Amino acid sequence: MEQQLKRIQEKLQHMLKKYKLLQKENEKLLEENKILREKIAKETITNSGLEQRVAALRLTGGSLTETEKKDLEKKMNSYIKEIDRCIAMLAN
Repeated sequence: MEQQLKRIQEKLQHMLKKYKLLQKENEKLLEENKILREKIAKETITNSGLEQRVAALRLTGGSLTETEKKDLEKKMNSYIKEIDRCIAMLAN
């Protein structure tokens, strides 16, 4: 009987350690989630601004040089990829 009680206590201690580790991991993941959501919000705002700039440039006749257009397109693609990456991380 005493051995069984000791085994139960050991198992309980082991389970408590696991529980504490899982709590810490959960807190870490929640913080990471919060940071990623904030980053997505910022990237979305930036993306919106770039889309508005592109629309405005199209309305004004596109007075950008070919190099400037390519640079702008690269920046936009970079932002879109970053947003997609953040969304994928949040989906997991």
